[in-house]
Amino acid sequence: MYIVYILYSSSLNKYYIGSTSNLPERLRKHNTKHKGFTGVRRIGRLLLWKSMKGKKMR
Repeated sequence: MYIVYILYSSSLNKYYIGSTSNLPERLRKHNTKHKGFTGVRRIGRLLLWKSMKGKKMR
């Protein structure tokens, strides 16, 4: 199973769209300091998620 998700930062008025097979772990990583976009900016409000059978859209 694969999950597509959208995060939102109200302070930056920015959205982040991602995908993962482990949403809780991925959200934890988003909220830790790292060099990526969300690590520096701390985007973390989960707006939407959708589980799918795989990475391909049909």
